[in-house]
Amino acid sequence: MVSSFYFRKSWLFVYPVASNLRGENIISLSISEDSGPEDLKAIAVAVHSLIGLPTTIRSLKRKGLRLEKGEILDRDYTGPVLEEVLKINKVIHAVPTEGIYRGKSVIVAPICAKDGKVIAALGIVDLLTTIDLPSVFQEYVCVMEEVEDAKK
Repeated sequence: MVSSFYFRKSWLFVYPVASNLRGENIISLSISEDSGPEDLKAIAVAVHSLIGLPTTIRSLKRKGLRLEKGEILDRDYTGPVLEEVLKINKVIHAVPTEGIYRGKSVIVAPICAKDGKVIAALGIVDLLTTIDLPSVFQEYVCVMEEVEDAKK
């Protein structure tokens, strides 16, 4: 099973693999259930760069990566929630009771091939669960009221 991600002109460790009908190079990134850390690096780095949260990824048959603060900290990583997602092929929101992220909320999602079979799992630490959203939005309303009053 192979799943591909296509990019045009990307810095994400991808390589031209073929030409299309117009003779243009097609840039491709392929992963499989046997992908190792180097194969998964482009996806992990992209997600981590976008959200800035601790990010983990592994394939079905091989351990993967753990990234924090813009750096790859572990190239032989797995965790209990990643492994559970690989078994059940569903998104899991959980607080692990063991491992590096023990006691922290995480979200892990499967990465599936075209046939729907899981080939990898990608996870992040879920910082939103630590934020009291009603309080944040109430504070926002108060700030906006103060700004409006200051304009008068």
